[in-house]
Formats: sequence, structure tokens, C-alpha cells
Amino acid sequence: MSYLSVSTWSLHRLLGPLRWTSWDAEAGEHRTNEEPQPEALSLLELPREAARRGYAAVEICHFHFPSKGSAYLKSLRQAFADAAVSFDTLLLDYGDPSTTDEARQAADGRLFREWIDIASQCGAKRIRIVAGEAQPTDAQAIRKSAQTLRELAEYASDRGVRVVTENFKALTSTGESCAKLLNLAGDTVGMITDFGNYKGEAKYDEIAMTAPRSSSVHAKPVYDENGIPDEAELIRCLEAVRGTSYDGAFVLIYDGPGDMWDGLERTKRIVAPFV
Repeated sequence: MSYLSVSTWSLHRLLGPLRWTSWDAEAGEHRTNEEPQPEALSLLELPREAARRGYAAVEICHFHFPSKGSAYLKSLRQAFADAAVSFDTLLLDYGDPSTTDEARQAADGRLFREWIDIASQCGAKRIRIVAGEAQPTDAQAIRKSAQTLRELAEYASDRGVRVVTENFKALTSTGESCAKLLNLAGDTVGMITDFGNYKGEAKYDEIAMTAPRSSSVHAKPVYDENGIPDEAELIRCLEAVRGTSYDGAFVLIYDGPGDMWDGLERTKRIVAPFV
């Protein structure tokens, strides 16, 4: 049964500092770069607020975690339980399973497993791992990424977490490359389809191609300068999903100007009839 969800990316101006992960090639290690943002709402308060606003689930970007300590992760898990809201997916925004840099490959592998452990501790059902930054026509990179994702899926399964990827970054920027990756990775690896990450007229066919294999759909509209969604375009995306067997979360995405909750409400009005 489909339901409404929200990503913390849609609230990134409200949830405090953003802690971006990057790769320092010269030093051969990861860096965390903090971007200041106001905290009008803490991550621990979010599940209750999401429930109050009619959302059944939340997806959390990894850069919104203020702590990775066990006590904090336990508190976050409890906050979701208390609000009766599902922590559907931890969105790990960093990483490149297709990299040929051996030092980065090893470091990213450790980081992937660290965040899988975090997902398990705080009660996330899934973790989104980016497939890679190689070109979508690079067959070797697709095979490499699929193998890494399969291995991570096995590690995650032992911890009660499912690995999913997304049409996000270059490697999975087309429906064809997504399908090739998923076929190689097998059923242990899931998918997220993001409306905004396919481009051109082919995007609607690509949405229909990957939606049936997805655990969530990111309903990301095209906005004008005032944050008003292109309703006709969004409906065309939603109709592409409706024509498939998809029956999962519709995750609302807003990154326009003004109040972010108001922006989400404008999107919700369009998406809700399709849920």
C-alpha cells in the first residue's frame, strides 16, 4: 500500500548544520565539512512533527546526523517508535563503488559498513548507497558497482537492513544503466527512483522502467523561482508510476525558496491523489 514520506533534504534549512563527507585524495582519507544551518527542529523531534503533518515515514540524509554515538542512535530509534513513524531509509550521500582508486575503494568500503551499522542501530529499514560516478556506458564500472553492492547487501542483511541504490550520480543516470546494474546486483539490492534525476523526454519511460523495482519514489517536481511546482510535469511523472506495479512510499522533495514546509504542502496537494 502506498503512503506519503518526506526526506530530510526537503527540510535542510531547518535541521541544523550539514556535515558533508568528501574524499581528500592527497591525504588518502575522508573529510567532514560542516555547513552552518539553523536548527528550528531537531532530528529527534522530526518523527513527531512528520506524523503531525500526515507523513507515515521519513528518509534521513547521513549529513543530518549530529552524532553517531550509540546513545543518540538509540534515542533516534525510540523517537520513531514513539511517533509511530517508519524510518524507511538512511540516505548515504557519499561514496563511489565504481572507483578505480584503490585507497578510496578501501576507505569507502569501511565507511559503507560503518553507516550500515548505524542504520541498524537507529532502526532504518534500508540504506541508500550511491552506485557510482563513472559514466553510464561504462560496462566494467557497472559490473564493479553491482559486485560491491551485492557484498554490502549481504553484510547489511545480517544486520536487518536492506541495501538500495538510486538513479543518482552519473553511473545510474539512465534507465538502461539502472536496469543493467540491478540485473547484475540481483534481488538483494533494491532501488529508489527520483523524478528529478532522469533528464529529457525519455525520463517518463525511465521512471516506468525502474519504479516497479523501487522501494520508494522521490516525488521531486520542477519548481519556478517562487517555489511553485510545475503541476502538469509532476502529474506526468506520477502517471508514469501509476502505470506500473509500484506500491511503495512517495517521498516528497522540496528545495525551493521560502518556507520548506509550505513548499512540501504544495507538492503534497498534487501527489496525494496518487497515493
